[in-house]
Parts: sequence; C-alpha cells; structure tokens
Amino acid sequence: MWSNLPSDLLTNIFSFLSADSFACAKSTCRHWQACACTTADYNHYPHGLTKSPFLLHNFHPPWFIALPLHNHGLCCYALNPINNNWYVLSLDFLPDPVRPVGPLESLLLLRPSNSTFLQLGLCNPFTRQYKPFPMLNIRRTNPAVGVVHLSTLSFPRSSFCEINATRNSFLNSRVYVAGGMSEASREGATYEPTLEMYDPQLDTWRIVGSMPMEFAVRLTVWTPKESVYCDGVLYWMTSARAYSLMGYEIGSNTWRELSVPMADELEFAVLVSRNGSLTLVGGGACVFGVCIWELGEGDVWVLVEKVPSELEMRFLGERGSWGSTKCVGSDGAIYLYRDLWSGMVVWREVGDGNKWAWFWVEGCLSIRGKRVRNLQIKGVLIHPNLVPSFIL
Repeated sequence: MWSNLPSDLLTNIFSFLSADSFACAKSTCRHWQACACTTADYNHYPHGLTKSPFLLHNFHPPWFIALPLHNHGLCCYALNPINNNWYVLSLDFLPDPVRPVGPLESLLLLRPSNSTFLQLGLCNPFTRQYKPFPMLNIRRTNPAVGVVHLSTLSFPRSSFCEINATRNSFLNSRVYVAGGMSEASREGATYEPTLEMYDPQLDTWRIVGSMPMEFAVRLTVWTPKESVYCDGVLYWMTSARAYSLMGYEIGSNTWRELSVPMADELEFAVLVSRNGSLTLVGGGACVFGVCIWELGEGDVWVLVEKVPSELEMRFLGERGSWGSTKCVGSDGAIYLYRDLWSGMVVWREVGDGNKWAWFWVEGCLSIRGKRVRNLQIKGVLIHPNLVPSFIL
C-alpha cells in the first residue's frame, strides 16, 4: 500500500522527518527517492514560487556543525541534536581550504583561508555544493561580515512549507562587509570606512554606506566577525574589554553604540538571536558563571537565564576559567563549547510552547568507533537541507 500512495502525500509525510530519517527514506526505493526529489509549482503561494521537498524547521532543532579553525583536512563534523550522534562530512569538493564565517539559513558562509583579501562563498555540506561570490568592489583584509534575512513569507506551523526554502531564503538575504584594511597609495594600507552589500538576485556587490573612521578601526581590529540582525539593525560585538556593541541601522544608514552589562567583568561575551530578540551570552568568575540577557525597551538589558551551577562545574572541569569559552545560538538553541572533544552545555527549546531546557552533550571523541583528532572549532547552527539547489 505504501508504494501506491500519491507522490504529493509522500512528500508531505517526508517533510515532518528529521534530516537523518529523511536520508533513510530517500534510500528506501526508487519511488521514494523520486518523491523526495520531485519539484512542482504551488500557485497559491505568493509569486508562484517553485517548491522542493524541504524539512519543516518548526519540528526539529538545528544541527550543530563544527568547522575546524585550521586546515586539518577538508572535513567538518555534524551533531544531530535529536539522538546526539556525530557525523563527519567531507569537504573535498571545495576548491580551496576554507574558514567558516557563519550560517546563511541552511547554508554555510565560508571564506578561502589561502587568500589575504576577503572572498566569500556558500556551501551546503550535505549536498556537496558550493557557490563562490564575486569579488568585492574594494579589496579588504579582515573586515566584519554580517548577514541579514529579509524573508517576507510566513506560513502556519501546520502547513507544509515545501517551497524551495533555500532558494527563497537566499534570494531574500543580504550579506554586508564593513571596515577592513584596503590598499592605499605608495604601497601602504589604510582602514576602509565603507560598507558593501551583496545582492543575491543580481549576484553583485555594491557600496551602500560609510562609517566613522573609529568604527572602521574597531570593526577591523576588535570584532570577532559574528553579527546578529534584529529589528532593522545589524550588530557586532567588540572583543576588546570592556565589551561594547556597534550597530548599523540599515534603513537610515546610521551607526550606533550600545553598552554591555558588566562589560569590564566578562571573560567572554557573544551575541546571538533568540526568538527574534537580541541576546547576549557572557560569563566570568566575577559574574559567578554564565548569564543570558535580552535587550528590552529603551535599550535596557534584562537578565533572563543563568547556566545551572552543576553544568557550569562540569563544563569548566579543572580549567576554572571561562576565557576560552565559545558560543553559538539561533532561534531554537544556544550552545556553549570549547573544542571538538569537550562536552557542550546546551539551552534548547523543547515542546510546542516557549519552554527551554538545559542539556549536557558529549563532545566528538569518535565516530563509528574510530577516534577523531581534537581540533579547535567554530560552531554553526543550521537546519540540514538534503535537496540539491540550483542556486549553488
């Protein structure tokens, strides 16, 4: 009876599966594989967008992707948060060794590690696809990079969002590059007080604004490059203690600076987005652990959560310092981590409501019985997309 089910019905069922279950379903038989890769037009969606089978993000948490910070082979590691299984994903299809920049929906934004000047590209490690971006108008070294999602489509939780979500998200996103060092006359270099924006619909970069020279310096020297977009403003955290925030208001092309709670006492501080709110995760001995704040009305930071003491002790171990702590977050989860082997503290959304719970997740020591090498990593949270896309 399963073999006689209509393709649209099967595709609808597939959309509720987790990524690993979807992969198993695709390999069951030729009929199921065809259903998993079928495209059709859904005219009742705006703009007559073309759909492809795509897993519903609302039903599954994002995966944690661990990308090595240095060139230790062309691979990355992926954690399935449903069963806490680790997988290794080969990146041997990439033309050059890369360093991670951040996520762009279900894709990874990367930069070649063998280039002094910034170049960017998009990668789907699950479908082994890669798309290089065109060169910037101004060659820059060490600029800050920000990603803005301008999605205008929204669907109810119960509907099957089987449009080509990767295509739509990508075309409704913008990538900003701010500051950096550029070439000057007489073989010198200077700080670059301009911004460039990548428009994926035109596949081109254009200069869209300027900034005070002081901000250009701080974006180049003191910014760890992660950004968060919230309520029309693109934010970067400065890594120089005391910490502070720089924000670029896209609509008005203006800059602003925000203070950080306990800025001179934090040993680490990271910006994330949680349920649409600008969220700050920071910790240190002087603040008695790790705190999570959200930016409220009037630019006032509100303490919303603290890491449980038993998880803090397990995470710190014998180190006793929060200085090497890293953090990555999304609308569905926040991860505290160090390196590939170390265990992680995770605050994750559970159930159908707004309830969040704390978990301990073991690091990646081995995969299928084979021990892996401990590496310094950068964590990225993405929802896996197993359907090849024409944009890459």
